[in-house]
Amino acid sequence: MLKTLKDLFDNLNTSLSGSAALSPAEEAHTLQLATAVLLVEVMRAEPAMKDAERDVIIQALRRKFTLEDDEIERLFELAHDTARTAYDYQRFTRSLNDRFTQEQKINVIEAMWEVAYADHHLDAHEQHVISKVAGLLHVTHGEYIAAKLHAQESMRHKGMTDAKG
Repeated sequence: MLKTLKDLFDNLNTSLSGSAALSPAEEAHTLQLATAVLLVEVMRAEPAMKDAERDVIIQALRRKFTLEDDEIERLFELAHDTARTAYDYQRFTRSLNDRFTQEQKINVIEAMWEVAYADHHLDAHEQHVISKVAGLLHVTHGEYIAAKLHAQESMRHKGMTDAKG
């Protein structure tokens, strides 16, 4: 199964931007990669990437997707590599807009806020990335703020943030 998953992940960069018909498994992996890339983009918004942010991304991917630990690690690494060469967010948000419900898109924004709060500091660049992605996902301002507050409260309960913002 891991080899099959790896093969699918290796072909996803093409499928994210292409219009070819995808199998259900390829479509699921495309959505997983798109979600993971957006989370990684929040982590990359600050010059110094921190382990706490990486850990929150891994936890978010575990909550959202039913994957084995090694598959989650591979997804994270692929997302990190893909994010380094991405020139915009639209190729990722397009996949999510086409296939996610509004609630699922709000959950992605909330997970992005959790990544931003993971290091106890909300950076302006992180906030800009999340705001941009929320707009591309057609998340309303009210939904955006509610996701932010929910993530902030969630991270506070986990003892991970004292951040204001």
